[in-house]
Amino acid sequence: MPQPLTLDTFLPYRLSFTSNLVSARIAAIYESLFGLSIPEWRLVAVLAEADGITQAAVGMRTRMDKVTVSRAALSLTARGLVAKSRHSDDGRARLLHLTAAGRALYDAVAPKALALEAEIFGSFSADDLAHFQAMLRRIDAAVLDLPVGDELPKPAAAD
Repeated sequence: MPQPLTLDTFLPYRLSFTSNLVSARIAAIYESLFGLSIPEWRLVAVLAEADGITQAAVGMRTRMDKVTVSRAALSLTARGLVAKSRHSDDGRARLLHLTAAGRALYDAVAPKALALEAEIFGSFSADDLAHFQAMLRRIDAAVLDLPVGDELPKPAAAD
């Protein structure tokens, strides 16, 4: 008889649970201090690193779906934090840029984000954190290598 699944020890669940816990706490802080949602902050952070990219590229970098990226871009554009320009190679696409106000917001949020990271992970050694980062990257790679849909192996038949 196969071993029963116990949700609390099922690693995909634990990974999601912890991610949701961290994201919810950080979201509450970003919202109260800066009026930003997590998708909005991610968009600002991506544009601070790679200004002048498309919404599709933001989605690829952050794994956010296109609706979430679009809503964040619209909200930030309405607030004067993000601007759009024409893409020279694709007339339908627009490039996203931080405005001066968007850059100032990033400059205010980034130190808080780093301080939150230090608070959350401060009790871990540098080696622990390096191992954790490496494990996360290995998990990413393993997930991307998984087959999808009909390609998944079928469970073994019960006796």
